[in-house]
Amino acid sequence: MALSGLDIYKLLPKTNCRECGFATCLAFAMQLAKKAVSIDKCPYLSEEAKRILEASSLPPIKSVSIGTGESKLEIGNETVMFRHEEKFRSPCGLGFIIEDNLKDSEILGKLEKINNLKFERVGQELDVNLVAVRQNTQANRFKEAVKLVLGHTGLSLVLISSDLEGLKSALEMSKERMPLIYYNGKDLSQIAPLAKELKLPLVVSNPDLEKIIEITNELSKQGINDLILDAGKKSISRKIWDLTQIRRQALKKSNRSLGFPTLVIIDESDPYEEAIEAATYITKYASIVLMRGIESWQVLSLLTLRQNIYTDPQKPLQIEPKLYPVGQANDKSPLLVTTNFSLTYYTVLGEVEASKVPSYILSVDTEGMSVLTAWAAEKFTPEKISESINKFGIKDAVSHKKLIIPGYVAVMSGDLEEQSGYQVIVGPKEAAGLPSFLKNLG
Repeated sequence: MALSGLDIYKLLPKTNCRECGFATCLAFAMQLAKKAVSIDKCPYLSEEAKRILEASSLPPIKSVSIGTGESKLEIGNETVMFRHEEKFRSPCGLGFIIEDNLKDSEILGKLEKINNLKFERVGQELDVNLVAVRQNTQANRFKEAVKLVLGHTGLSLVLISSDLEGLKSALEMSKERMPLIYYNGKDLSQIAPLAKELKLPLVVSNPDLEKIIEITNELSKQGINDLILDAGKKSISRKIWDLTQIRRQALKKSNRSLGFPTLVIIDESDPYEEAIEAATYITKYASIVLMRGIESWQVLSLLTLRQNIYTDPQKPLQIEPKLYPVGQANDKSPLLVTTNFSLTYYTVLGEVEASKVPSYILSVDTEGMSVLTAWAAEKFTPEKISESINKFGIKDAVSHKKLIIPGYVAVMSGDLEEQSGYQVIVGPKEAAGLPSFLKNLG
């Protein structure tokens, strides 16, 4: 648990020697509490104090990496139970299970579909993260399946097996890709030394949380700390209970034995139920969700949910405020004005594109607020819009002096005309009305 400045001050030598660069030990302690300086700046810190400060600076939920390069997945490092308290830091990894008893052609078909699961929403790329190969047959076939996956996707890898020799063989072939080891045999001590040697993350799976604590404590003593927890196959309600308790114990009780990311495997055959279950775990504390379904409608809905949950609530998604041409816009094209909230802008953009009417969209800096919110907060005002007209070279882009504003802020039209010198046209309240509005615009 993080220490306050006064708690840290009590551990310092209190000599005010200034060798740390600060006038007093108290000033240094306050900077340490804000993580603005390193404890190494104090040359007289006792070993005991250093140990306490180092332990307090560790995140309550450890950060763990899977994979390499651009596909590397970083999970953990969470600091709050609820998003509104600050923000969730590491988006849940979404991955797909490939069984090794499938034919090569079936595996390749799945990989092709998985590789194409890329979407764009409100200006952000939404991608999946993992491919998990699960062993159901002999060690040789498992190795062949892993080799096939390695050669046809750059996504991070999870190896799931209860066959120790088969797993070791697959790891020897894939270790450069830094896969996640999921050994579901009875004794993790058989694979733990290899995980330590190769510096690979390891899953600790057990239906009993007390047993998980025993295992993580033992592994930590061996110097194996890149762990991911799986509470086993259970009902959804029970699984949510376990995920919540793991998170609460780590954050509220400083229980380092449970201070690790979590993983859930979904084996639901119905694709709709599978998507709903995955959404539940993304919402409630899973760090990795592995599923079999790879349909675009399933994945897009889950990635959209993940994007919404892992957006910083204090920093709304926003685009750069400026003038955007849509289609082959020219000096006669309509000029629409809206805010720089990403969801608002991209909704308007989609409808303008659907109208097939080349246009300009002026995005006003409202600090990422939507139209009505920005208007109520006095961020979307005649003054702001007039300032944007002058700032972004509207006079050079269009030869007319007509401006279309959202119908919800029609009340500002008089003041806006007076301040901007533009004729204000009140557009529809909802973006869905833009196509017919633009087509009938005189």
